[in-house]
Amino acid sequence: MIIGLTGGIGSGKSAAAAIFKDLGIDSIDADDLARDSLKINSKGYELFINEFGEKYLDENKEINRELLRRDIFNDPVTKLKLENIIHPLVRSGIKAFINTSKSDYCIIVVPLIYETGSSKLYDRILVIDCDVDIQIERTFKRDNQNKSEIENIINKQATREERISIADEVILNNGSTEHLKNSILNIHKKYMEILKNG
Repeated sequence: MIIGLTGGIGSGKSAAAAIFKDLGIDSIDADDLARDSLKINSKGYELFINEFGEKYLDENKEINRELLRRDIFNDPVTKLKLENIIHPLVRSGIKAFINTSKSDYCIIVVPLIYETGSSKLYDRILVIDCDVDIQIERTFKRDNQNKSEIENIINKQATREERISIADEVILNNGSTEHLKNSILNIHKKYMEILKNG
């Protein structure tokens, strides 16, 4: 069984995935795959240079992600070119992960399931949800971005209602890590029950 775990920025997706890992469930984060796909000397890196030249390279020949992020935020064409490089690499990474996963079910953390219309790729969708002011506060603490940048990102993502509309399970993650753990434990039991009853 393949679970797509999604949620807005700062909702607690990574924390949720870590708790599933503690329960012995394999998980992979599409954002990590995307980041790794542009590492120096990788296939994605070579494709990136072919497409964009050396415009985005820093003095160490690594991709200046800050500059790239700014440009794709303001330019849909650059964003699409980048996605055409990264998405196929992420998809094949996820496929390889699913094929080698040994746990009872596996978790794929994908921030943009609703936005990419890819919910059909998963057996179940788990949404980690939280209030917008909490999203802003958590992201501010974590990334040190200014609040208007964070609000901008939130506004470009699906709304809470849109995400919840594709969910099989929803965890409201406004509270403590303990609350998140207990919610995940209950969902884990539910998934194991589903698997048992086939």
